[in-house]
Order: sequence, then C-alpha cells, then structure tokens
Amino acid sequence: MTASTIVTFAELQANGGTPGFVKECIERHRASEMYKNARSADSYFRQRNETIAKFSAVLYGLDGSQLKDFTASKLRLASNLFKRLNVQRCMYSLGKGVSFVDVGEGGKDTTKAKLGDRFDDDVKQIGIYALIHGVAFPFWNLDHIDVFSAAEFCPIWDETTGALMAGIRFWRLDPYHPLNAVLYEQDGYTEFTADGDSELRMSDAGKRPYKATYAEVPADGLKLAVDAENYSRLPIIPIWSSDAHQSTLVGLREAIDAYDLIKSGLCNDVQDCAQVYWIVENAGGMSDEDLQKYRDRLKLTHIANANTEDGGSIKPYTQEIPYAARKEALAAIKADMYEDFGALDVHTVAAGATNDHIDAAYQPMDEEADEFERHMREGIMDILALQGIEDTPIFTRNRVSNLKEQVEIVLSEAEYLDDETVLRKLPNITPDEVQEILKRKDAEAADKMAMLPPALQANAQQSGDGEQEPEE
Repeated sequence: MTASTIVTFAELQANGGTPGFVKECIERHRASEMYKNARSADSYFRQRNETIAKFSAVLYGLDGSQLKDFTASKLRLASNLFKRLNVQRCMYSLGKGVSFVDVGEGGKDTTKAKLGDRFDDDVKQIGIYALIHGVAFPFWNLDHIDVFSAAEFCPIWDETTGALMAGIRFWRLDPYHPLNAVLYEQDGYTEFTADGDSELRMSDAGKRPYKATYAEVPADGLKLAVDAENYSRLPIIPIWSSDAHQSTLVGLREAIDAYDLIKSGLCNDVQDCAQVYWIVENAGGMSDEDLQKYRDRLKLTHIANANTEDGGSIKPYTQEIPYAARKEALAAIKADMYEDFGALDVHTVAAGATNDHIDAAYQPMDEEADEFERHMREGIMDILALQGIEDTPIFTRNRVSNLKEQVEIVLSEAEYLDDETVLRKLPNITPDEVQEILKRKDAEAADKMAMLPPALQANAQQSGDGEQEPEE
C-alpha cells in the first residue's frame, strides 16, 4: 500500500521526528500534487513553458521509421502571461503596502513599526507564493518574517482539524551539495543535514527554542543561553490565496500552452518559407532518406538537378500561412485568460475614459481581490497574534483612474470638509504625506498668527474657540 503524500501530526508523534522520518516526509511531499504544481508554477513564472520545451514534431517514413527534419524551424516562444496575471492580482491589493486600523499619536502606525522594515516586501512575497503555489508559509522569526514556499516546505497537518501543527523546510544548492532540512515544531526547531544520498543526521545542538537570550562570558568571550522560550503556537502560518486552495496554474496552464504553441507554430511557419512543398517526379527509386537529403540540399543551396531527359522534374508548391486565423485565435485565448482570471487588460480601457467606465472594467478584479484579501487578512492577523497584537490590516488597492476627474470631484466638495479629509481623499496624496502637509499648514498658520498685532491675535483665538468676534 502506497503511503499518502500528506504527512500528519499523528505520524510525527509516533516517530518522534527521527532523521529517517524527516527524509521520508520530504520524499512524500515531493511526490505530492502541491509540490509538483509549485515546481511547475515556478517554471511558468520564470517564463519557461514546460510543455513547449518538450514539444517536437516527429516525421515518419513510409516504412514507419522516424525521420529527423534538420532544417525545420524549432522556435519555442514562451509568453509571460502567468507572471503578468499573478503580479497584477498581487500588486493590486498589496502594491501600496499594508496599513492597520490602530494608529498611535502623531498618526504613526504603531503596529506596523513592530513588524520590521521589510514587512511590506515580505507580505508581497507571501502574496505571490500564495497565488502561484496556492499557499505560502510565513515564519515569524523573532523580529521579522521568513517566507517559505510549497516548493521547499513540507506541511504536517492535524488529521482531525486540518490545522498546521509542524513542518519541514528543505533545500540544497544542487545535487553536488548537501541536503539541508529543519523540522519546525511548537516547542522548537531541529536542524538536519546529509551529504549526497546518505541518511540525514541531526545537528549536535538538538532541538532549539525559537526565542533565546544569550549572555557573553567576559573571561573567554563565549556566549551562553541564559533564557529560552517558545511561542504559544507554531510560528508558521499557512496563508492561502483563495477558497480553492490550489495554484492559479491549475486551469490556466492549458490556455497558456495553447497560446504559446500557436504563437510558436506561426513563427516557425513564417521562417520555413511559407511552407514550400516540392513534387519530385520520376524519383520512385529514391528512399525516404534520399528524398530528405535532396530536400535539405535544395533548401540550403536553392539549386536542383533534374534529369529531364528521363522524365524527371521538380515543381514547388506554396501554401499561404493561415496568419489571420491564428492571430484571431491568439487574441481570443488571451482575452479568455484575462476574463477567467478576473484580470484587467489595460489595452481594453480607452484613453480618457471616465471613472465610471474604469470602475466597471475593474469589477472582476475587485471580486477576486475581495477573496484574496480575506485570506491575506486572516493570515496577517494570525502573525500579529503570535506577538500578542490585536489589530486589523487594511489594503489600499492600486488602480488606474482618471486622476483629473477624481481631483475635481474632491475639490468640489472641499468647502464642506475639513483639511485632513480632503487630503486623504485626494488620489495623488499618500497617507504618510497627509500628516506632513497638515503639520506644515499648522506651522504656516502659526507664523501668520505671530505677525498679527496682539489685539487681532486675541480676536482670532476667540473666533477659533467658537466665540463671537467683536465688531470693529
């Protein structure tokens, strides 16, 4: 009976995290659909289409043997659509960074300040992995986030609740360097390594705590752990990108393959001289190999020797390439991919379109973003909970708009709003710039107040406090 590719917490408890069990977990994960989809997604994300890389046209002779066409074009054009679509969805929600509801004195985001300088970049990496792999595994490493992907992390689930209870991160530079692995459990982590195909061996340090305080011994300069503790739960959070819990490559791969194959075929046909066919008469004694050599020489030298006295002749026939049909097929496939993915093809938005038209074009993206942001919000809140922080992340969507029209609408309402509200509604002013602008405006008002005579200053202050200004 073949073991399941899913590793459960009960198996870990039964085996105690031994080197042999860790290696078995890695092998089982590599056989899983999650891992295979993640590796394929990485290839497509790097613009390396696995399908067309393996595709080759095979010719067969009259005797059934395979023939090699050395002169045929072998262009394999891989599109960048997979990366383009996923980056668009990720940056639409995360491109402007993440902010939080609780704001401290002076308008500073106190929660974000506790998450490290790399937090926004780490969240973008989480979003990309969650989309193309289906899930990302951010690890809260004391004061920052390390993001693990499904191509390097074997999750260990609770077989009853489905919660992530432990996990194994594994990596190696190449087959010539050792395999490294780290087993993460709630009560600490354990490092393993192996040379070549040898068995994993545990580090001499054994299981280590996630948080340790070290003190240096003045006499010999050694650092000793004086305090160690762990988190209340496993500090690795699974963050999915959708309710489907699968890579965005699923369902999209076939469309990308069809698009790349048609585009590659079109370019190859153009390069193969518009599909020139040769009819060689009175050559019945020539074998398939002879005919192929004859054709190859003809294509390379453009000179043919025909024995016309014995009835031999060579006639070229050309077939027009179905260019229009293929271009139409490419456009239809691309449009379907954008529609199915819920993405926005900016070429479909006319220049000078009103915000109403732009909002309508963004409607599918908004619907997909709602689901994506829900999962990202839940995951980030779980990361905050590890630090005892209760707060809610806010995503500012990064979208194209008719900037002039939007500014005009805000300014037309300015007389009914306070300065801070107006600044926050202006699309060309960032949240960080709002506080700086308000500070400068207050400083300018104070300078103008200082230049007034004392009597007018008193009147202005009374008017600002809501008292009636005395008549002159």
